[in-house]
Amino acid sequence: MHKRLIVPHALFQIMIRRLAHQLIETHRDFSDSVILGLQPRGIFVADRLQQTLQEILGISVQTGYLDITFHRDDFRRRATPLAPNATRVDFSLEGKRVILVDDVLYTGRSVRAALDAMISYGRPAQVELLVLIDRQYTRDLPIEATYTGQRVDSLHSQRVEVTWQGPDSAEDVIWLLTPTPDQEEPHATA
Repeated sequence: MHKRLIVPHALFQIMIRRLAHQLIETHRDFSDSVILGLQPRGIFVADRLQQTLQEILGISVQTGYLDITFHRDDFRRRATPLAPNATRVDFSLEGKRVILVDDVLYTGRSVRAALDAMISYGRPAQVELLVLIDRQYTRDLPIEATYTGQRVDSLHSQRVEVTWQGPDSAEDVIWLLTPTPDQEEPHATA
């Protein structure tokens, strides 16, 4: 795989802060708003946003984790079964303004599954979508983010990888991964 850095650490920090400020403009004191991070990778974005909002506002915004495994439209079509992740939604969504959070918006299928999954926790008054990266022109479903960190033009063969600062990485960064010619799938011939 060829890796190209598309969001360096400094820009990543600016992007998170900008997204937090955009949320504040819309949700003010978050009294009727909650953040739901989509498992598995959206929870990191949700936690970072919650921390940033707490730094700026001095309040703790209700934040939960939503597993969508059993709501995916490809759940029974996979050769190997998917392992579910933990759901942590210890509050009702009834009448709340929900901010669904994920790292990368690709086909829109995960978001569709999240919309189905969250109904188990109440009927929200409004649902918004926040993503770090919007892979434009790759949507299978008519789903669009309300808040976007950055839009990226990419091919279906490429992958976007969000790396979080921690044991495996010294910095928060985002990469665009492109298969090398020997890794690409051969084209079918007639």
